[in-house]
Amino acid sequence: MAESVVRLSPRQKMINLMYIVLTAMLALNVSSDVLDGFVQVEDGLARTNANVGRRNDAIYTQLESFTAQNPEKGTPWLEKASEVRKNASALYTLVDSLKLAIVRQADGDEGTPDNINRRDDLDAAAIVMLGPGKSRGQQLRTAIDTYRDYVTSLIPDSVKRASIDESLSTKPYRHPGTMQDQLWEEAKFENQPVVAAVTLMTKLQNDIRYAEGEALSSLLAAVDAGDVRVNELNAFVIPQSRMVMRGGKYSASIVLAAVDTTARPDIFIGGKKLPGDRGLYEFNTSSTGTFDYSGYIEVGHGDGTTTRHPFQSSYTVMEPTATVSATMMNVLYAGINNPMSISVPGVPMNGVSATMTNGSLTRQGDSWIARPSKVGENATITVTANIDGRPQTVATSSFRVRKLPDPVAYLSFTAQNGTKDRYKGGKPIAKSVLTTIPGIEAAIDDDMLNIDFQVLGFETVFFDQMGNAIPEVSQGANFTQRQRDQFRRLSRGKRFYISRIRAKGPDGLERVLSPMEVIVN
Repeated sequence: MAESVVRLSPRQKMINLMYIVLTAMLALNVSSDVLDGFVQVEDGLARTNANVGRRNDAIYTQLESFTAQNPEKGTPWLEKASEVRKNASALYTLVDSLKLAIVRQADGDEGTPDNINRRDDLDAAAIVMLGPGKSRGQQLRTAIDTYRDYVTSLIPDSVKRASIDESLSTKPYRHPGTMQDQLWEEAKFENQPVVAAVTLMTKLQNDIRYAEGEALSSLLAAVDAGDVRVNELNAFVIPQSRMVMRGGKYSASIVLAAVDTTARPDIFIGGKKLPGDRGLYEFNTSSTGTFDYSGYIEVGHGDGTTTRHPFQSSYTVMEPTATVSATMMNVLYAGINNPMSISVPGVPMNGVSATMTNGSLTRQGDSWIARPSKVGENATITVTANIDGRPQTVATSSFRVRKLPDPVAYLSFTAQNGTKDRYKGGKPIAKSVLTTIPGIEAAIDDDMLNIDFQVLGFETVFFDQMGNAIPEVSQGANFTQRQRDQFRRLSRGKRFYISRIRAKGPDGLERVLSPMEVIVN
């Protein structure tokens, strides 16, 4: 064949070289659609990881709750579960750090896996994972092998073990069309775009969480694996309450332990079979007292035979009762709020109502306030309870209504330590303190009733040098100017009296209080 003698110009040679370079660049370039696809896969895997993480948290919480109820039985398994979580978290964190290192190798120190700029960078993953000296790829492979072997040792199910072995496999890989195996880290990260390497890492985290969940599930299932199963059947009577009010309904569930829901037993009481298949025994009561009943549960077996399991129980029917008590004392006082406690045994507070004669009765939370109106006339409280869906009167109680006891008059002043004090006479009081007191007050303060009264008027009685009484009258609660002038003329050891003290309480009754002797110090 003759040799071509066509000579190419330097310009043509340059053009041909540019075409060769362009073709090579097109071969290396990764389609943006493919890169976008990796981003979508990464987002989906991240959501899956979050869901699997929540599932694993729920399994671990179940094991914690069981251990709190039965520490002796649950503690060994909870400790193993804690070790699983610790190892999984350590490997998961290692993968996170490698993802960040790859992205920052491509995008710089501000790079983040959540927003990759140079997604098509083919060198970053290889530099981080396969670069000389660091051997991060080999370190990751070793960590995966250790974690995989540990987790599978806790899973008795061979199918689940095989699944985890496959998902976390780090065996050498041979690409199609090649003759030589590659190390796991080389096959995964050599010549790999950044976005693909990050997606691969996220998939690895998903496999880590999946293996963790299977191990936790196996540990939770193993808690009861060694329990001895019962082989004895016993009949039980479970009443809603052994105490029933007359007119109320008695309800009891009669069950057999370990009942087969596909073949419920027959229940007989007094020779009569209970209707239905739920073992509910109920009837209305008509008289008070304690009553016994008995019967048996008849259980059929697969061979056509039956066995009987006897039972017996009792119930008590009582008269309707209620507890009504005055919180302060056993009488009610007219004109004020009297705290009351009203309850019915076995009935919730929202099912109890009450009314009162000779006044008003109002509910305040779980307490009541009685406010009688007339002194000397009894107040009757009637209590009604909602029993089995219908109202029923359960108690009636009467209380005597009295007027409030007389209050004590006093002079209110501020002591040297800054606290409020009350001077009730009979002992010396400093003249400097006396001149600062505006007037007289009155109240009941016997630690049971604390009620203020309104002072309507009073009289002061002073004595001159001849022993003559000098009365001064005030038409209100305050001292008059003439009374104050008398205070200033008093010398040490002198005394005067405050008498004819008129006061009115919240019951509207006016009364005259005992006089007060004031000694000037």
